[in-house]
Amino acid sequence: MRFHSLPGSKRYPTSDDEYATVLHRHNTVLEELTDDPNLLLITCDWGEIEQPEPRDERLRALDPAGTLWQALPPDDYRESWTYLYISERSWMRGVLDPVLRAVADDILAGVMVAPGNLSWIYHPYDGGADVLLPTSGARDHIRERHRDWLSAHPSGL
Repeated sequence: MRFHSLPGSKRYPTSDDEYATVLHRHNTVLEELTDDPNLLLITCDWGEIEQPEPRDERLRALDPAGTLWQALPPDDYRESWTYLYISERSWMRGVLDPVLRAVADDILAGVMVAPGNLSWIYHPYDGGADVLLPTSGARDHIRERHRDWLSAHPSGL
């Protein structure tokens, strides 16, 4: 399911009030999903074939406590290195705000938040968030709670 982060499906915030709305919506859904005090923050980046080291230090800057990362080399399906960064965060409202703001500004992409058992996945993007839930009932419940945050487009996108 997809939620938009601003009214009218506006993609990018341009004022402090709009940033507050974006962060409020992300934190509200995350708070409703979270029943585990620890969350995984997963981010990814891509690099040139000749460069098997992470090229984007922004990911490390957002997690100075030390992120685990794994480089996946090019193969028949990927033409560049893929870097996966995983860190654990103790959940509290606002703990992910620097990451969510970087996503809202299209500075950071490929972010996912999930509990350790991966029972749900929250994927924020510039303009909203996709939520993957284990059952259609769980999906329908959260969709009804935030119907005003859904797209008006018939496809839901």
